[in-house]
Amino acid sequence: MNPRTRVKWRQLLQIMIIWSIIGLLIALYDHMVLQTSGSAGFAADYSLSKSIIVNVAAGLMGALLGGSFLVFFINERYRDKSYTYTILAVTLSFIAVIFIIGQILSLIEQPDMARMAKNGLIWALVVGTTQLFLQINSKFGSGVFRDILRGKYNTPREEKRIFMFLDINASTTIAEALGDKRYHAFLKDFFTDITNPILENRGEIYQYVGDEVIIAWRYRDGLAESNCVQCFFDIKDRIATLKPKYLERYGVFPEFKAGIHCGPVVAGEVGIIKRDITYSGDVLNTTSRIQGLCKQFNEEVIASADLVSELHLGMGFTAQMLGSIKLRGKEKEMALLALKPLRVA
Repeated sequence: MNPRTRVKWRQLLQIMIIWSIIGLLIALYDHMVLQTSGSAGFAADYSLSKSIIVNVAAGLMGALLGGSFLVFFINERYRDKSYTYTILAVTLSFIAVIFIIGQILSLIEQPDMARMAKNGLIWALVVGTTQLFLQINSKFGSGVFRDILRGKYNTPREEKRIFMFLDINASTTIAEALGDKRYHAFLKDFFTDITNPILENRGEIYQYVGDEVIIAWRYRDGLAESNCVQCFFDIKDRIATLKPKYLERYGVFPEFKAGIHCGPVVAGEVGIIKRDITYSGDVLNTTSRIQGLCKQFNEEVIASADLVSELHLGMGFTAQMLGSIKLRGKEKEMALLALKPLRVA
């Protein structure tokens, strides 16, 4: 199971839990309403336990049907569509799910049309809110939106992170050859195809900047099994397997280079209209400068000695010292190393 699929299964599990809890709350709310002075009272065959079972079952069935449809179909099939198409698809799917659930529940108990209409409105709000959260989570990235809701970064906090700046070679030449629209499609395919290798190596896609992607790791995650280095070569292997696709569609094959560095950054929320979590600190500028030296040294991956000294490269990679280099805009020199996979004969 690839990482993107695992993320979707986690989303579905969360929907199943939340919708089941909402079903429980609906049952408890109805029970309290039936005890008010204006109520006609309990029906002869009513019981709280039965009501809870029915409503939780409805929430669970709705999650399995509607939640699966949202996670695995709507947000994949309509990823490139406008929100109008998405809303229409969600509305139609919701109507279908409510109809199916209503038919199933009618086999269990005599339907109460007024209560079904009320529950239908509640579930309409639940489905709409769920789709909204899925869209927002997709925009911010898995886990990032949760941090925003928790207010984790309301107050800027210092963290130690590892960053990789990965840039496509000869991007200007490729853009001129393809034209704006085809070049955009080329970048879109490339960014999509490198997502799984990034997730598999515990990386987070921090930003897309033109033809460049910035990947971040929590410090321990990046060091573990040299994930921050392995990620580059996994991306390279992944793109190599897709070479026929790129040549057929665009007549060109994406090659790229990367710089990797680590250090402290300040993470915090910025913006009012458009809020986001950003990292600031010298480590970002330094990583960008390191990546810029790949062309000069004709190397695919260059990392700082500060990072390499903390990695356990083992038998998988070799590190070649390039020397102490004075980076553009920096006063002090920095020791840099070129990283290569160790090829087994």
